[in-house]
Amino acid sequence: MTPAPEDTVGRGSLHAPLARRALAGFFLSGILSALLGAILPAWGYHLRPNFPMVGAHFLCFGTGVVLSTQAARKLLKLRGLRFSLILACSMACGSLLLLAVFSSPLAPAWRLAAIGIVGIAAGLLNSAVLHAIGPVFRHDPAAAVNLAGAFFVLGCLFVSLLVAGTFYVYTVPSILIWVALIPVAGIWLYAKRPLANPPLSVQPAIRETLRDLKRLDAVLFAILVFFQFGNEWSVAGWLALFLTQRLGLSPESSLQLLALYWFSLLLGRVAAISLMVRVRHGTLLVGSTLSSLAGSTTLWATDNVFGAVIGILLLAGGFAMTYPLVAEKMRGRFVSYQPGHFHGVFSVALIGGMLAPWSLGIFADSWGIGAVMMIPALGSCAVFVLVLAIWLESRIRGHR
Repeated sequence: MTPAPEDTVGRGSLHAPLARRALAGFFLSGILSALLGAILPAWGYHLRPNFPMVGAHFLCFGTGVVLSTQAARKLLKLRGLRFSLILACSMACGSLLLLAVFSSPLAPAWRLAAIGIVGIAAGLLNSAVLHAIGPVFRHDPAAAVNLAGAFFVLGCLFVSLLVAGTFYVYTVPSILIWVALIPVAGIWLYAKRPLANPPLSVQPAIRETLRDLKRLDAVLFAILVFFQFGNEWSVAGWLALFLTQRLGLSPESSLQLLALYWFSLLLGRVAAISLMVRVRHGTLLVGSTLSSLAGSTTLWATDNVFGAVIGILLLAGGFAMTYPLVAEKMRGRFVSYQPGHFHGVFSVALIGGMLAPWSLGIFADSWGIGAVMMIPALGSCAVFVLVLAIWLESRIRGHR
């Protein structure tokens, strides 16, 4: 009996059609993940600052991502990749339409619920496309991480430019309806033909996770991912509001600078592919952490647009290099590790980092909007110290 297309992946093949459609999924995932940071000024939070409520938006989105990621593996096992991708796109479309209906500030509870569903769709989509790109990752981890990251950031850039370009042209519900049409294209893409179903990665046993907790390098890497992931999404979520509040920029200008952040991050991801084969990875990692530290400090201290642009470029350049380098080092030491998969000791770090933008709402309410960049600056200091600690631990281990 000939196996169904969804049940097999050809041996020795990277399954290029599946990888290409997985990259389209990363693009959609970037749109869903960056939408909140772009749409918050359109809801008027730059005029009526309510930082705890802004943080609650990120909490609902992050909670949805975490909950759906935990359930996605079972869904992939029971119903397969194609069903999971179509379901994720359908939920994304429906939740965006629901968000368009409840965009008015008069209905914050319904809006938060809709954002939670967007998070569920994003988490399911992330798990599905990471599963789909698994064969490529096992063949060339660094290239897979960089390519997937580039398409993800391209989606973030697209939604930022879309909201910036239509800010004074369309109402918020109209903008969200336009965005909701993109998952419809995803449904068509994944439904038009069968998809191969790569084997699920093996989940580490609980005792393996406990054993990782006894390893100094595993703990250091987990803490590093926590700070790095939290820094990236704190800046992405709060940058537009920070610029309008701190520098007095118009929402359109602040969104254009948010788009500059994503564009710089995209160029950095592309440059990383070339630099990682020409420059020592340790040198790149130290340089990228110093760049992100300088960028966040510049944004924290600046009072003009020029300083903001320099800070954004430094920050994005540093972030673009750091995670691919860290992911590659983790892949070299921990065979079961795959970027974005919530398992083992690194699940705590990824979940904590994802919820970091929520905590900034509390800090900003107590200390002012400057805390939005002050906290990532401190986080960048922590990343730099952890990079040095990991380097020192590696040297000691090698000496022994």
